[in-house]
Amino acid sequence: MSTHNRSRRSFIKTTGLAGIGLTVLPSFVQANGAAVAGNAFTQQPLPYDYKALEPVIDAMTMEIHYSKHASAYAKNLADACTAEKVDTNATRLEDLMRNISKYSAKMRNNGGGHYNHELFWQCMKPGVAGKPEGKLAAAIDQGFGSFEAFKTQFTDAGKNRFGSGWAWLVVTADKKLVVGSTANQDNPLMDISELKGTPLLGLDVWEHAYYLKYQNKRPDYINNWWNVVNWEFVQKRYEMG
Repeated sequence: MSTHNRSRRSFIKTTGLAGIGLTVLPSFVQANGAAVAGNAFTQQPLPYDYKALEPVIDAMTMEIHYSKHASAYAKNLADACTAEKVDTNATRLEDLMRNISKYSAKMRNNGGGHYNHELFWQCMKPGVAGKPEGKLAAAIDQGFGSFEAFKTQFTDAGKNRFGSGWAWLVVTADKKLVVGSTANQDNPLMDISELKGTPLLGLDVWEHAYYLKYQNKRPDYINNWWNVVNWEFVQKRYEMG
């Protein structure tokens, strides 16, 4: 048996998916309001099937990522909110992130993990990605010199993030576009984050996001990921700001 197959079987076994088939979620119309803004405290349906982003992201990785990792963040966030008396009906998830230093490590890790993943799913769509247009395209050209220069800087942020974490395109309070990264499940909304701003585009560079297909080749994963970026969604977030 090849090393790749052994690794794949081991990964499936440890996530509890050995012996079961892939469950394909129905597609749904792109979310708006709370889901688009990343404010929902509960896990939202994927906006596409598990297999929809192939060959960039394989169906099994998507299922494990969504139904195991991301769902655990949502469950643990709910537990933390109950324990720490956060009224999820009266509190915006984004506001919780902005005041995360007031809460426990469990809230920080799982609140960040939930927010980040809910945004991540929306940042991708099936098909071949184009390029940003309109105001966002102009802002990228102004901030980075060109779209290609932006892609290089963003790619480097993801490749060079030590250990697990995220790469981000954010818009700052003074309306500037900035690229950077955060460790673990932190995000630029958090008051403890060195990178500050409203996330427009986020890329998960934890190994569980790409290991089955790409093994340790994070740069290959990032380079291919550009083919599924949902620029319409990113543009909408920029224009909402």
